[in-house]
Amino acid sequence: MLLPLLGSAVNGLVGASIRERWSKSAVNATAIGSVALSFICVCEAVREFSQLAADQIPVIHSYFTWMVAGPFRADFSLQVDQLTIVMLLVVTGVGLLVHIFSIGYMAHDPSYYRFFCYLNLFVFFMLTLVLGSNLLVTFVGWEGVGLCSYLLIGFWFLKKSATDAGKKAFITTRIGDMGFMVGILLVFATFHTVEYAGIFQTLAQNNTPVENHFGVITAICLLLFAGAIGKSAQLPLYVWLPDAMEGPTPVSALIHAATMVTAGVYIVARMNPLFARSPIAMLVVAIVGAVTAFYAATIGMAQTDIKKVLAYSTISQLGYMFLACGVGAYTAGIFHLMTHAFFKGLLFLAAGSVIHAMGGEQDMLKMGGLWKKIPVTAWTMLIATLAIAGIPPFAGFFSKDEILWAAYSGPYANKALWALAFAGALLTSFYMFRLIFLTFFGRQRYDEHHVHVHESPWIMLAPLCVLALLSTVGGWFAAPKLWDGPDYFANFLKPVFSGSTALAPQILEPAHALELYFSGFAVLAGVIGLAIAWFIYLGDPERPKRLAKSLGGLYKLVYGKYFVDEIYGALIIKPLIWGSEHILWHVVDEGMIDGTVNGAADAARAAGGQARKLQSGNARSYATWVIIGAVGFTALLLGILGMRH
Repeated sequence: MLLPLLGSAVNGLVGASIRERWSKSAVNATAIGSVALSFICVCEAVREFSQLAADQIPVIHSYFTWMVAGPFRADFSLQVDQLTIVMLLVVTGVGLLVHIFSIGYMAHDPSYYRFFCYLNLFVFFMLTLVLGSNLLVTFVGWEGVGLCSYLLIGFWFLKKSATDAGKKAFITTRIGDMGFMVGILLVFATFHTVEYAGIFQTLAQNNTPVENHFGVITAICLLLFAGAIGKSAQLPLYVWLPDAMEGPTPVSALIHAATMVTAGVYIVARMNPLFARSPIAMLVVAIVGAVTAFYAATIGMAQTDIKKVLAYSTISQLGYMFLACGVGAYTAGIFHLMTHAFFKGLLFLAAGSVIHAMGGEQDMLKMGGLWKKIPVTAWTMLIATLAIAGIPPFAGFFSKDEILWAAYSGPYANKALWALAFAGALLTSFYMFRLIFLTFFGRQRYDEHHVHVHESPWIMLAPLCVLALLSTVGGWFAAPKLWDGPDYFANFLKPVFSGSTALAPQILEPAHALELYFSGFAVLAGVIGLAIAWFIYLGDPERPKRLAKSLGGLYKLVYGKYFVDEIYGALIIKPLIWGSEHILWHVVDEGMIDGTVNGAADAARAAGGQARKLQSGNARSYATWVIIGAVGFTALLLGILGMRH
């Protein structure tokens, strides 16, 4: 984790001078080299980890005592277990590919070195988040990735929309982080430690019962989940993620698709022994996830900005991960986290390749007919679309199918939430194939005299090909399950979630044939979405316009993103601004604080003005005042003596 931090420091401190003297090769070597070495270290850690005995896991190493205050103690300590391994491979592996892609995408940016400085810093904080063995170290990484998100969203800071989006992301996630901080304090007050091992050991030793009512464990879970809602862009704090598309596309791929936004899912999965003891909190997680998955999918159907479609898709897919955790299928949630990193990272990078080819254009209505112009980009983006739509044998089929099956038949199954998730899967297929058809098929809707469409250089295409391969085979760990064989991914993560599984209600395992039937049902949803998109967007070019017109207000509502930003503006932002200006500024600041200070000064000035008149320079006047003072003092003295007698 120190390698990307070193890379960030080198590029940040001396990047400008390096760029001027040795071109960009030194910046590239520092940035990409540090992440590549970090990935190699992770691979070596995986090799060593595979040789450990079960009783040696998790591996925890304390480096030094960080904080001591009375009974409170927190070490700077790191841990590695099966969940950490998955996250490390995703962060460093996908992070390395995004860094390589950025060499071509950001080649002409004047702040090239600053971009890689921020990107390296993000990788360091993300590694801190997933390696931390206690909530405080995790929180350092948690806040660090939030800082990097702000810096990278507002990277083009001369553009007002970018700086506004950066501030919006920072402030919105701080709302959730307030709950996260209070949750950490409540954890210490309850368990007298913030170490994961200590918390889980206390839960196991005390045989803490399941809370079927609202209690302290439920409160802790909901507070931690509040932080997850902000960081992972779930209802109602999702509004920052679509605006975050103002940042460079590689940022969207790494931070807002593959890694940072999954931090909320990671923390819920990491704290699974706590959540397993609160069915109320798990139900809240599942409801928020399912509703967000469906809600964001409906918005994605009507957007025309290629990155905005993918942004709402990310919000929706994160909802599936939370749904999985909420119904107790933590393994399925982490499995989808991994496959999503592959196909959504690919979708964003492919979108960046399209934007690069179109000279910066992001509106899909101004594209069309690009398949023959940029075939490598088109093929890789189609593979990612098949994966996210849940079409076998691509990666998304296996992970999304597990989530839907758990929502329908698991120990915490909820048929209503399954129906929402199933509808969301159909809509996902529709809006993603809509993106493919509008971008790569149909008639050409751009002026070739103004836009010279060209395929991206291989420094950008190579990461797309690698991610396309991972999007194809990344789900095959679970493939044997289709013929009633082992699920290798679930077996690998089983020790992390075994305690939660033991607490789950015992149910009769449904027949394997029924599971296969529901898998086919999920695939059918993807095929139906594809067919509807084909019917609407290929063939009659006027059909989408007629359909939008026939839907009237419903289309405007979805196209306007349900006007949530406008509602927040009217109910929260404008009243806060009005209160700040008219009450805090004019009444409290000017009227009370400034009024008190200025009033005291005015009173002193007035008193001084009157007293100054006594200094007339007339000796007779001075003598009169001396006599008056003497008489007054004598009278006062006599009065005091009289009172004593």
